[in-house]
Amino acid sequence: MQAAPVRATAIPSFTDALRAVESLLMSSGQRTARRNAWTSVLEDRRRAKDRVEAQRFLEQATGRP
Repeated sequence: MQAAPVRATAIPSFTDALRAVESLLMSSGQRTARRNAWTSVLEDRRRAKDRVEAQRFLEQATGRP
């Protein structure tokens, strides 16, 4: 008897699975809009973090609490 060949298939990541579901449920325009919105959220968070860091630096430089 000969053993059956082993097939190695990669298990999709959670992100890949979410993108697959997203592509089934949303049209192309909605996906693009959603990704653009998320990119904007991340950029806003980055700018807010930069503002806080700059404020802390200025407070330390001037000696004000």
